[in-house]
Amino acid sequence: MRVVALISGGKDSCYNMMQCVAAGHQIVALANLRPAENTGQTDELDSYMYQTVGHHAIDLYADALDLPLYRGFIKGTSVNTGRVYTTCQEDEVEDLYHLMKLVKDKEGVEGVSVGAILSDYQRVRVEDVCRRLNLQPLAYLWRRNQAILLKEMISSNVQAIIIKVAAFGLDPDKHLGKTLDQMEPYLLELSEKYGVHVCGEGGEYETFTLDCPLFKKKIVVDAAKVVVHSADAFAPVAYLRFLKLNLENKGESSGTFTVNSCSCEVSCHDDDIFPSSEEDEPQKNIPVIWKSLKHNSLDFTKMFGSSGKSLSGYQWFSGITAHFLPSKGKNAQEAAREAFSSLQANMTSEGLKLKDIILVHLYMKNMKDFNVINSVYVTEFDLCPPARVCVETLLPDGVLFCIDCLAHKYDVATDDVLRAEKLVMHVQSISHWAPASIGPYSQSIKVGDVLYCAGQIALVPCTMQLVRGGIWTEAIVSLRHVERVLQAMSQKTALHHVITASCYVTDSKHIPIARSIWQKKLRACKKVEDSETYHDVTAVCGLLAVVVISHLPRDAAIEWHVVAVVDDPLQRKHFAMKMLSEGFQIECEFVESSSASCASISVRLSLISPSTSQLHLDGPLHDLVAMFRQAVEKLSEDCSASPLSFRAFFKEDVFDAETLQTGLQEYLEKYLGKKTPALILVPVVDLPGKEVIHITCWLS
Repeated sequence: MRVVALISGGKDSCYNMMQCVAAGHQIVALANLRPAENTGQTDELDSYMYQTVGHHAIDLYADALDLPLYRGFIKGTSVNTGRVYTTCQEDEVEDLYHLMKLVKDKEGVEGVSVGAILSDYQRVRVEDVCRRLNLQPLAYLWRRNQAILLKEMISSNVQAIIIKVAAFGLDPDKHLGKTLDQMEPYLLELSEKYGVHVCGEGGEYETFTLDCPLFKKKIVVDAAKVVVHSADAFAPVAYLRFLKLNLENKGESSGTFTVNSCSCEVSCHDDDIFPSSEEDEPQKNIPVIWKSLKHNSLDFTKMFGSSGKSLSGYQWFSGITAHFLPSKGKNAQEAAREAFSSLQANMTSEGLKLKDIILVHLYMKNMKDFNVINSVYVTEFDLCPPARVCVETLLPDGVLFCIDCLAHKYDVATDDVLRAEKLVMHVQSISHWAPASIGPYSQSIKVGDVLYCAGQIALVPCTMQLVRGGIWTEAIVSLRHVERVLQAMSQKTALHHVITASCYVTDSKHIPIARSIWQKKLRACKKVEDSETYHDVTAVCGLLAVVVISHLPRDAAIEWHVVAVVDDPLQRKHFAMKMLSEGFQIECEFVESSSASCASISVRLSLISPSTSQLHLDGPLHDLVAMFRQAVEKLSEDCSASPLSFRAFFKEDVFDAETLQTGLQEYLEKYLGKKTPALILVPVVDLPGKEVIHITCWLS
């Protein structure tokens, strides 16, 4: 695509341009904002958004790169400094908007090159400008390992010098004017000793690029002087003021370069593969005739339900269904709008709004209808949409989709408002980190100590295309995306902080592969932790449900969805119980977070060789719900979590859905009364081993 590069003169904006070119994009223009002339701050502006030190030399970039340069003045200030940016005319972000609009109108650009590495503040604001102008941000350095990134820049021949220092250990007399190559060993040492960001992401230093492989001419500093901004004894702040610069021609080969191979790709080696256990292997269905309960001919997709509201303000809504029969003269968009209107009405009756939703499960009858449904979905949510899981499954005819969702609203009068602050990660930039949220969903939402993540498939982040290499590669790449999102939301969070996980696969043969890779990744987490204290990482990790569905977005083979808790996995409460009866077996597992803020329960009903071809369905359902109640009763005394969702994945060819719905609802209400969770029925193609029902329950 045609791209404008936001440049500050620094190494990051320059190297990101190189990444854009390597990805096949064409840089057609440069853009830069400088201090307004009437501010009196001619060298450097105190800005949250822009590097302005060295801005006098930016005009040389146009000649060095042989590209048009568009410059604007920073007239606004940092007014709207919240985590989410909303348009504010006095804010300096609006200066960027006007500059980008000008460039788009003049040059017909489609993308914007952004050198952001770690600053959410800058990324959120650039993405907001791009969203309003329908431009795609390209931030290939986003969340890269800084030590590796700095080494890459140096090896890719980015010739940049230090022009500002502002950190303990950096000396204006020693370090100003030094090249990246000269500074690298010392920066790594400072990082090790004092936690200094190797690439200067904490404002420790600023750079100016004199040459890189994209330059047709290189910039030469003939004269400069040191200006001390703050003579602090421990961390003096000083910068270089360029007095005289010139351009020098380069050799003919200056336009060719290579960048390191893309870090998005993953190869799968034989040692990644683990033998699967027999119980994972798909089983032939045992022919069973279920003696039906009192059958009432209720369509299970017409059952709207909701849990009660938990003490900490959570509520789950289920059974929101878009009914669609083309013969009735209603189109799919109208059906989708009706479903959202129904959801909105039900939430309003509980004092909630759509913006209070933090997690959505979208189950579709046919993935081909995704674009139509998405066109309605996107109009329902604002700048911070909920995290979302989207799969195709075996819904009844006449149903377009079913939705269930978790909403959260704190009573502002309570003391816990700050503890339950809602943090949203909605990264829309193309990068090498994880797939951009180019649809109406956030990668993750954190409320209190809980991280609710979106489902992840194996898209290559820099191309947004499905990775090649089959199920093993897809499973590894998509789970890596999950890990990176968790870490970005909370630095030390990893897979062993997951408390509940669902893995959707499109083939029964993929079940053991998914389980194998999950276990391998958890073992890797175990090695990272102190080996003396971490004895059995699987005992305190989240409960995994692997289910086979008919189709996934982008024809993916696997999708991971997790909820994690920023707690101490060693201190979690965990237990398991099992019950055998004639013809079937029930297994139940329970994990409660060490903070006692939430818990996850898993209940599995498996068919074992029945002595008779007829089984009463009410017996197993009664025992399944009774065991679930036992698990709920084992919550810690200081745990105020309530059961919110009761998600029943069931083999569609084994059960009559309406009968299952009636039986489960009846026993849940009988045993849990006002604490009855929202019942969600999900018909699936297959489950592991001899399982015919797999219940996952979230308590919060």
